[in-house]
Order: sequence, then structure tokens, then C-alpha cells
Amino acid sequence: MLENRLEVSNLSHAFIKSNDEEIRIFQNLNFSVGKAEIVAIVGRSGAGKSTLFNLISGLLKPTAGKISLGAREDGRPGAIAYMLQKDLLLPWRTILDNAVLGIELQRDVTDADRSRARAMLARYGLESVAGAYPHSLSGGMKQRVALCRTLLADPTVVLLDEPFSALDYETRLMLENDVISLTRSEGTSVILVTHDIDEAIAMSNRIVVLGGRPAKIMREEHIVLTVEGSNGARDAVTARGAPEFPRYHKEIWNALRASDVANAAVQPAVNA
Repeated sequence: MLENRLEVSNLSHAFIKSNDEEIRIFQNLNFSVGKAEIVAIVGRSGAGKSTLFNLISGLLKPTAGKISLGAREDGRPGAIAYMLQKDLLLPWRTILDNAVLGIELQRDVTDADRSRARAMLARYGLESVAGAYPHSLSGGMKQRVALCRTLLADPTVVLLDEPFSALDYETRLMLENDVISLTRSEGTSVILVTHDIDEAIAMSNRIVVLGGRPAKIMREEHIVLTVEGSNGARDAVTARGAPEFPRYHKEIWNALRASDVANAAVQPAVNA
């Protein structure tokens, strides 16, 4: 049985242009994600972060290598859920009906599913708007509905692709905390793609820096922060005040600058 929730082994991928030219995106990429671990992936635009998510989620088939999804503790297959930057709520469906959409795409929605959805909406302060429509909600509330929809699909691994970048700072911190709490309460594993170094450090247990063409792991940093209160358990605010935070920020920034040098040494690739 696979020990990690997700393993990426010797992953290579390339796109073929109309003139049959091969554009290599990844070459022998290797990393894993453990149970209840948050792994942030950072890199410059064009480093292949979105392509990597499309490969992990099964939307694309890799040219070579393997992506393995671990089973649940009870032996059932694991599952992946993908949350994008846009909430993508359907305007003609109520908030409750939007929340259960992921379930509906897999099977018939039961009364028990709706009860579970109402309970999760209540957990995120959305119980009073369950019968409302998306146009009446703020951007932060819509993203919380999208998060509920993602989690109600009962995933073992959640892919977050810049999910909070369009939100105001206060709402962003609240949703970062929601994800951090999720890993502790449910044991869900998270892979976060972000351009925000502060967000990556505050939320993640480990940061993977992608750079070069084809992309490779330029640096892999384990994040250990010293925070006060709550038995040393971080949240999005206390993490940013940890004494180690500036050092990690500098190291990740320097790794990104090194990736710029690596990119400059090759011909520009397609936006991946």
C-alpha cells in the first residue's frame, strides 16, 4: 500500500506544437505528499504549475512517469478534488444546490448528503444563505461555498490553484485558516499553487520551488515555525509573526531568482 497520499515519480511531460516541435514542460519530476500535509508549489509564470495540476487531477496524461494516489485508511480508493481561483458557482442554483454539485456529478444526491452539506455550510458561517443564490453573496462567501463543494466530494487530496488571490486580505487569512484547520480535523492532504511567498510559508509544511525549462525542483524547503499560544499550532496570522518567517521568505525568494537565471539560459517555452 502507498504510504503517502500522493506520489509523483519520474514525471515527464511535453506538448507538441503544430510544426511537430516538442516543448518539454517537466523532466523526471519527483515529490510526494503525506497525510494531512500541506505542500505549496511556487514558481514563476510558465513554470508548469497549472500543467502539473492538470496531470495530477487526470485532465492530462503524462508523457512519462507515474502519479500514484494512496488509498484511504479503510482500503477504499483515494480521491482528488480540484479548487480553482474562480468560484465557478452556477448562478441558477441555490447555495445548497451548488454545494452538493460535486456529489451530484458522481451519483444521486441523498437527503443525508444535503444534511451533511447544510452542516458544512453552517461550519463556514453560510447556513443562513443556503437557500440564496450566488449573486447575493460576497466574493469571500462564494469562495467558502466553493471550498464546501470541494470538501463534500470527500477527497483525500485537495488541489488549490491560487484560490484566494482575488480576495481582500482579511478574507484571505480566514480562508487560509480554514484550510489549515481542515488538515488537522479531517486529515486531508493539500497541494497549494500560489505566487504569494507569504501565503506559501504561512500555510504549508513544505514548499517546492519549480524552475527551469523543462521544469525541475530548484529547492524543497520544510517549514517549521515557532508560534505562541494554541500549543504551538500555527494559524495564518501567528505564522507570519514567527521568528523564522523572514529567513524562509528570503530563501524562497532567492530560489525563485535562481529559477529566473535557469529560465534565461534556454529558449522561451509555451505558457504552461
